[in-house]
Amino acid sequence: MTGSEMELARRAIAGDEDALAELLEEFGPQVRQRLGGRIGAQWQSVFEEDDVLQITYLEAFLRIGRFECIGEGAFLAWLTRIAENNLRDAIRELGRVKRPQPANRVESPSGDESYAALCDVLRVTSVTPSHHAARGEARRILDGAIEKLPADYARVVRLYDLEGRSAAEVAGAMGRSTGAVYMLRARAHDCIRELLGPESAFFSDTG
Repeated sequence: MTGSEMELARRAIAGDEDALAELLEEFGPQVRQRLGGRIGAQWQSVFEEDDVLQITYLEAFLRIGRFECIGEGAFLAWLTRIAENNLRDAIRELGRVKRPQPANRVESPSGDESYAALCDVLRVTSVTPSHHAARGEARRILDGAIEKLPADYARVVRLYDLEGRSAAEVAGAMGRSTGAVYMLRARAHDCIRELLGPESAFFSDTG
């Protein structure tokens, strides 16, 4: 990483969004090249490299404070790792859709049930239908976490997880590809787990 790049990285870590934008403009095309050919033919109609980059840029803005500027190639490696994780998550989720499990719900849950289902997906709870008070508290805590998410993260969770809309419907509502919806959802779930922090202990004790 050159001296000017090091300076941009330091400014970006300190919260300078213009500096981060310059870094993304510089290194984004290289990340896109690295993704070339890694989206299988069966998924190319669902999302493309630019979808991965859009979500990667969003996550970079959210996580730049954690980036460690340790020398040449560090930012490119960091950004590439984020992009590869996004691509992996999208392909994994799309694969699950192609291989539905018999236990998957036939009807979308509603109300507290949708929050309980979200808890199950997040793996932070064993709440059962008999625990009405606990489920109400879980809903309050989850709502608080969702409200702190970036707008696109919050919207995908509310539309997909809580309202039970299909990925295609969510994609249409958000103006995104189906693959981008799965990437956003995966990142949103990661953020919710981080935001819950010690409160996740509440969930694990309610089963």
